[in-house]
Amino acid sequence: MKLSRNLLLVIIGIIVMGSEGCVQKREITPPAAKIVKQMNSLHGVEWEDDYAWLKERGADDVLSYLKAENQYTKEMTAGNEQLQKELYDEIIGKIKETDETVPEKDGDFYYYTRTVEGKDYKIYCRKKGSLENAEEILLDINEAASGYEFYSVGLFEVSPNGKMLAFAVDTTGREEYTIYFKDLKSGKILKETINNCYASLVWANDNKTVFYTVLDKTLRPYRVYRHKLKSENQDDLVYEENDEKYWMDLSRSKSDDYLFINLGSSLTSEILFLKADKPKDDFKLFSARELKVEYSVYHHKKQFFVITNMDATNFKLMTCSESKTDKANWVDYFPYDETIKIDDLDVFEKFIVLFERKDGNKQVRVVDMKTKKQHYLNFGEEVYTYSVGENRIFKSKLVRLTFNSPITPKTVFDYDMESKEKTVLKEYEVPNYDKTLYEAKRLFATASDGKKIPLSVFYKKGLKLDGNNPLYLYGYGSYGSTIEPRFRPHSIPLLDRGVIYVIAHVRGGGTMGRTWYEDGKFLHKKNTFSDFIASAEYLIEQKYTSVDKLAASGGSAGGLLIGAVANMRPDLFKVLIADVPFVDVVNTMLDPTIPLTVMEYEEWGNPNEKKYFDYMMSYSPYDNITAQDYPTMMVLAGLNDPRVQYWEPAKFAAKLRAMKTDNNLLLLKTNMGAGHMGSSGRYQFYDDLAFEYAFILKQLEK
Repeated sequence: MKLSRNLLLVIIGIIVMGSEGCVQKREITPPAAKIVKQMNSLHGVEWEDDYAWLKERGADDVLSYLKAENQYTKEMTAGNEQLQKELYDEIIGKIKETDETVPEKDGDFYYYTRTVEGKDYKIYCRKKGSLENAEEILLDINEAASGYEFYSVGLFEVSPNGKMLAFAVDTTGREEYTIYFKDLKSGKILKETINNCYASLVWANDNKTVFYTVLDKTLRPYRVYRHKLKSENQDDLVYEENDEKYWMDLSRSKSDDYLFINLGSSLTSEILFLKADKPKDDFKLFSARELKVEYSVYHHKKQFFVITNMDATNFKLMTCSESKTDKANWVDYFPYDETIKIDDLDVFEKFIVLFERKDGNKQVRVVDMKTKKQHYLNFGEEVYTYSVGENRIFKSKLVRLTFNSPITPKTVFDYDMESKEKTVLKEYEVPNYDKTLYEAKRLFATASDGKKIPLSVFYKKGLKLDGNNPLYLYGYGSYGSTIEPRFRPHSIPLLDRGVIYVIAHVRGGGTMGRTWYEDGKFLHKKNTFSDFIASAEYLIEQKYTSVDKLAASGGSAGGLLIGAVANMRPDLFKVLIADVPFVDVVNTMLDPTIPLTVMEYEEWGNPNEKKYFDYMMSYSPYDNITAQDYPTMMVLAGLNDPRVQYWEPAKFAAKLRAMKTDNNLLLLKTNMGAGHMGSSGRYQFYDDLAFEYAFILKQLEK
């Protein structure tokens, strides 16, 4: 007798049912990257690099491996899809999708950007004369990005007379830009384009001449060219930087009188300047580079202000005349205070505004240039940050700032430097959000050498210190950069689920000033890792969380941090996320053909010198993987990443999979159409975050 198809399926279903009435899942085998034996040697040391073949960009076996890992990740996270969708919906629900920035005046126009619900990208707009006048759309990125998987506008510069727009576009994530020009009167984009550029350009005052930077084979901006619009002449080479440690960008003084070529390595800077109304002239040297001396300049009438670390570890403010700019002619504006790190400066007709750090917090100092009286703004919260507006009006007594904290959404205000009054211009709306339900505070963990490590901690009220709270610990700790304690709408769904969000401001970052940075670089790099471990231990000791409830994450150089602590203290974490991680330190730093390598010598050291080689080899995550148990891990990569090449996370994951002795989940996910910064569209970016968060939450439940 023949069975019907439906009955046959029922019988098969009964056969495969488990004892508890559940269908048994098929065994999903993780990919295993092939091993191609390769031995390297230097300074009398030999080491294996069996996954070096993954560097063959575009090779069939490389792409096949990356795709196999992506498929494995998809299959192993299939059960997270409902939670991912919930998290995504909640993240989007905390964003006012149709919104606009506060307009800022520049010349005759008010400039702003806006977003529209359902659209990924910004729309650049302006209004002439008054905010009551008609809107002019300068660039709708949503229209321009149509048909592209990735589309990033890295440069948007309007000519001084407001009639022409220059913008730079990257369509791969490799940070190789093409510059376009748009006639704002006709609305047409000119046929002339400039390729192989970095996102840096300045207009001269003739409104016809622009200066731009181009890339060398390692994607370093190394040349400045002069280009005249609608000219048949070949562009003029203005400056070439042959020292591979130096990066360059271009800027324009607030006074509109000068253009600058800014050159810098991790330790040293140099600036060239040119009168903006004389674009045919040659740039002049401001002050010659001197090893370990950094400076930046700001024009004010007949003088320049200079921020420098010359004889001042945490930087100080100096001045010089327009005609005598060499450092021998710089004089102190006021005495150096070693407890304050000066980060930046804004210059007005009657006031200067210094943006500083002290005791781990950012602060704003206003100085009356006539009397030299000074005062600080009071932000009223324990943990906070701010950003600075364009402030293009030189004669203004108002400085525009945007304040926010981990629990306070962005608030834009103008501060009157004479009356000391704040005028709130916009409090950004966060739908379905009640600030009073959350708390933020500053804690300090103690490092192994006694240093106090600042922790920015935020969570939903009602927290019980019983060790049962899931905790998300984030770290970076390189280049003197600080992960600011800002408002992150995408963190709210985590907080609402009882997750404590913590940023560990470890050494190598800039939270506590310049020495905090220097204590976490070169031959002190391991302080970054031990600080992070000490932070995790402190949070466990104080019963904010426990090992089984602790997730940690970091990206780029923060991914190096995650890779290092995974090797050093795998027992301390339940879940680790290494996002575009710099983990193949030794091999990368020995290859000067890779983008950024030579410039990075002043951050990590040059491994061609034995002392740096030995030290790097002692912490390089890829080279220190051992046969031990590791936590559950997810490693994220971008195929087009120019900063951390995709093969670093790929090699790291491949070696981990081959050597680890546990059965914990290890995933490698490569974004095949993006670079270091991830997806360019905001909706895909939030979906990627929801994917990560769902993975973490599911693992912490186990």
